[in-house]
Amino acid sequence: MASRAGTLALPQDLVDITALMDAYYDLLPDLSDPGQRVAFGTSGHRGSSLKASFNEGHIAAITQAIVEYRAGQGITGPLFMGKDTHALSEPAQNTALEVLAGNGVQVLIDARHGYTPTPAVSHAILSYNLGRTDALADGIVVTPSHNPPGDGGFKYNPPHGGPADSDATGWIANRANALLEDGLRGVRRVPFTEALAAATTGKFDFLSGYVDDLPSVLNLDAIRSAGVRIGADPMGGASVDYWGEIGERHHLDLTVVNPLVDPQWAFMTLDWDEKIRMDCSSPSAMASLINKLAAGAPYDIATGNDADADRHGIVTPDAGLMNPNHYLAVAIQYLYTHRTQWPATAGVGKTLVSSSIIDRVAADLGRQLVEVPVGFKWFVPGLLSGEGVFGGEESAGASFVKKDGSVWTTDKDGILLALLASEITAVTGKSPSVHYGELTDRFGAPSYARIDAAATREQKAALGKLSAADVSATTLAGETITAKLTEAPGNGAAIGGLKVTTENAWFAARPSGTEDVYKIYAESFKGPEHLAQVQAEAKALVDGVIS
Repeated sequence: MASRAGTLALPQDLVDITALMDAYYDLLPDLSDPGQRVAFGTSGHRGSSLKASFNEGHIAAITQAIVEYRAGQGITGPLFMGKDTHALSEPAQNTALEVLAGNGVQVLIDARHGYTPTPAVSHAILSYNLGRTDALADGIVVTPSHNPPGDGGFKYNPPHGGPADSDATGWIANRANALLEDGLRGVRRVPFTEALAAATTGKFDFLSGYVDDLPSVLNLDAIRSAGVRIGADPMGGASVDYWGEIGERHHLDLTVVNPLVDPQWAFMTLDWDEKIRMDCSSPSAMASLINKLAAGAPYDIATGNDADADRHGIVTPDAGLMNPNHYLAVAIQYLYTHRTQWPATAGVGKTLVSSSIIDRVAADLGRQLVEVPVGFKWFVPGLLSGEGVFGGEESAGASFVKKDGSVWTTDKDGILLALLASEITAVTGKSPSVHYGELTDRFGAPSYARIDAAATREQKAALGKLSAADVSATTLAGETITAKLTEAPGNGAAIGGLKVTTENAWFAARPSGTEDVYKIYAESFKGPEHLAQVQAEAKALVDGVIS
């Protein structure tokens, strides 16, 4: 049977919203099942009410744990809270409000009763904390990012504005599970109407704070003067109102391609596995926008964002959807040669599973490469201090600092990176995809892919604890191994897996946090056949040391 990937969703693909909402309030987690306990991955706690992994009890417990965590850390300023367009986001925000009000925590929610992108929450926290040394603000974003419509998510951002580190999320998760085990007796909570009317519950204009500050980080004058025609697809997510306001307030030739918000996402094309997923880096999920440009839609640049707008997808008329790695390389090349106020000593931040063409661009720029483990939290200190002006990861997430080198966001900003594509086009007269072609002419064209391999829980644990000494191989796909890494070169942090490099290729293997698989990322500058050889030998090598 032919795959339906890239085709419009059918009625049988749609989640039952009524069942989803009923399950949120009715189902109780079975804490003997690890899948139903609170667990923070790289981007907060995620799950589905239908699987008893994201329910009212979870959110009440997590919020109470955050209240206690921030009290223990001396965080006494307001808590900024935003939600995306997933069906479970509104009830989860309501539950959180009840607990925050019950604990007397000052919380600020959207003044328009609308949706709030992750970067807008980060920007609000940082703007509030600027110049302050006490009574600092923090935040919560209610989102499962690009996950399917039946999922919910809950993220905590401390006063640094970015994703909480593992020390914070570990404490919060442990405390939340203890509260669940105790029947939520330690949760202080008031009814929703009382919470909404509480003196501690206030409103904040996230949209204006973010949109009006964009000229400090982007050359919008160049985009406007060049008349770049922009097609922006919010993909039914939290950026829907932001894009219209960006065009109107900054007088850009910008069309919101799809302004629909539908908790079932019935307008979406199916992702590679025939699921609805708002992944703006996926050609299947982005098929509608790609097809519009291919059919002659009048846009010089078209962009997509996932549901909380922390990821970007860049579509050009000459090449279609760009691979996120390719766009990151172009963005780095452009920014480091056009942001003259940025520190000359600032390095280039990337995750260790991002393309090595970034390494070659950084070397050509004379900049130090700062390679960190997977997870945007590793870029937070540098972006906050100004020592790191750019951080990007292979999954289409990135952010960078303002023109003057001061912090913009410390969380991924898909709107920012999408608008940068228009700036690049306006200033250089060439699309980002044309720029990428020029980079490959200079540095070679890499072949990059990720595959999943089956692994037991014990094998995944073994992979996460590997040391370089456990790997006896000296060659990979016909080339001498130049490095065996279990710690990231940029900061010495454990990568929770293994990366092996040669002169022209590399692979990295990491256990999945949610499935019984491990992921193999691989790349070769010697073509697709060599990449396939790298992948096969990588799987054999990893299986040999964890079996």
